[in-house]
Amino acid sequence: MCGDTDEKQLANEHAHLEETQIESTQVYRGKLLDVRLDRVRLPDGHESAREYVIHQGAVVIIPVLDSGELIFERQYRYPLRRAFLELPAGKIEDGEDILKTATRELLEETGHSASQWRYLGVVHPCIGYSNERIEIYIAQGLRRESDQQLDHGEFLDVLNLSLDDALDAIRHGDVTDGKTIAALFWAEKVLRSGW
Repeated sequence: MCGDTDEKQLANEHAHLEETQIESTQVYRGKLLDVRLDRVRLPDGHESAREYVIHQGAVVIIPVLDSGELIFERQYRYPLRRAFLELPAGKIEDGEDILKTATRELLEETGHSASQWRYLGVVHPCIGYSNERIEIYIAQGLRRESDQQLDHGEFLDVLNLSLDDALDAIRHGDVTDGKTIAALFWAEKVLRSGW
């Protein structure tokens, strides 16, 4: 669907499912996210509580080397207490253009710049408890510019994998990061089918 009319029609079709905010309370405010507790009116008129996380969004980048290999990172993720294999990604800063975020994160985390960028889409990884969105880009025409320029407190290893090896890593449970799995779905379609 595209166009303003289609969006309005779709919104009207689903109006019977909407919940209306009655009251909203900030439970926690951090550097990365906010936690809210809202009282809402349900479609049947009853009230309920909704706890959710406000997140300013992020980008994930599929960096494709001239060899066809993809640049990955291995990074320790504290909440799950282990290292994960994932694609480069990062948080969108307040008011920052998403392509600027992608460009910045690729350079900071891998030391590469890209001459070709293509926006592929968006995923909402936690729709039951967060408004987080992750914008997906594919980056080609890569050039090594510098060493990593990691943020304070950020530690990661960079490695290259073929698309086949990356897809095998998903099948074998070596890649379980949701944004990376979604982005690799797109990578396979774009790189093999010309989507």
